[in-house]
Amino acid sequence: MKDLTKGHEGKLIFYFALPMLIGNIFQQLYNTVDSIIVGNFLGKEALAAVSTSFPVLFLLISLIMGITMGSTILISQFYGAKDYANLKKTIDTTYIFLFVGSILITILGLVLSGPILKLLNTPGNILPQAKSYINVIFIGIVAMFGYNSISAILRGLGDSKTPLKFLIISTILNIILDVLFIVVFKFGVSGAAWATVIAQGFSFIYGIYHLNKHHEVLKFNVKDMEFDKAIFFKSLKIGLPSGVQQVLFSLGMMAIQSIINPFGETTMAAFGAGSRLNSFGTMPIMNFGSAISAFVGQNLGAGKNERVKKGYKYTLLMSVSMSIIITVLVFIFGEKMVWLFNKDPEVIKIGTSYLKIVSSFYAVVSIMFITTGVLRGAGDTFVPMIISILTLWLIRIPVATFLSERIGTNGIWASVPAGWTIGMVLTIGYYMSGRWKKKVVIKRGLNYEQ
Repeated sequence: MKDLTKGHEGKLIFYFALPMLIGNIFQQLYNTVDSIIVGNFLGKEALAAVSTSFPVLFLLISLIMGITMGSTILISQFYGAKDYANLKKTIDTTYIFLFVGSILITILGLVLSGPILKLLNTPGNILPQAKSYINVIFIGIVAMFGYNSISAILRGLGDSKTPLKFLIISTILNIILDVLFIVVFKFGVSGAAWATVIAQGFSFIYGIYHLNKHHEVLKFNVKDMEFDKAIFFKSLKIGLPSGVQQVLFSLGMMAIQSIINPFGETTMAAFGAGSRLNSFGTMPIMNFGSAISAFVGQNLGAGKNERVKKGYKYTLLMSVSMSIIITVLVFIFGEKMVWLFNKDPEVIKIGTSYLKIVSSFYAVVSIMFITTGVLRGAGDTFVPMIISILTLWLIRIPVATFLSERIGTNGIWASVPAGWTIGMVLTIGYYMSGRWKKKVVIKRGLNYEQ
């Protein structure tokens, strides 16, 4: 556990974010290695199948994972206030909710995956492989939720190193199983899904073992768990806007995917490769956003409000600097990066174009994410939800629809930075208003300047 209420703000946030960044690199390797092996050994049709499956997965898991963000915020603020009784109740309540939610998601996923894939205009030759991949993932959703809940709890307590240990082991296992199931046993795209599910299941089980051995407060014991209704509804109040935001965002991504799919399997494969690489590009930004949320939550919980502004400035500086470096690397090596996924010249051309367009605005999305992280750390999740919905549905989707009919796929890609830019302006404006200060769960007087 890491106390973020003492010490140099910038150094604390950097060293807290660093293990999360390394961990998320390994987390992304789950999907990226799947896609690289699938694209090279099974072809661009299989890569397109994996690509079109992700919006469906995101839709059905996003509500619950978004809601648990409220638990993470409560955990960080209770820990900052040294209220260990409510901290334990919050952790138990989160475990119980995620277990029940994961069962429901598995059932819904298996029933609805086929109809949703058809709604996305998935080509007929891609549909069977996409459905095969996605159904296996839904079977293992309990393990995915279990691991992610343990990681979120540890991060709320300031521990970003322990989840990294789990991830390194499970990612190596995932890569080995990918090669075994796809290359050796010839399981097809379902082999990639089984590799992911088994690796995440191992990570979850190992996580439980570690908690029981090293953390008394975090101990995972089914018999001693207590579901606290008051904490659940407080967590729901904070996290529901994020959950709704995630659902509406995933529906928007499905709308974008439905615009992409009619362009055919080559564009679908290119987008699949490009979006995996884009996830790596934006990863440092998202990790700094998570770090500043935990930092803000702990410091507001401890009543050290003057540290929030300093932490915000340091995080902006680090995140924007990192974004510029990544943009330069994309322009230099982007084509070679896409080549790793598939050797088809047209896939490489379209995927590289996507990367160059979106990476040009990484600094913009960095400012938006870091500012949103401050708001969420204070417990204000409603306004970020509204901004996210507006920029996706009123900016990105209309721009993608309009431009795709006039300039093709580059028009779809251009809609991404258009949404980011408007989102940044709105988020900064709300931060400057200071209204988010009234949303803190544990109030100790907010007398610092913006």
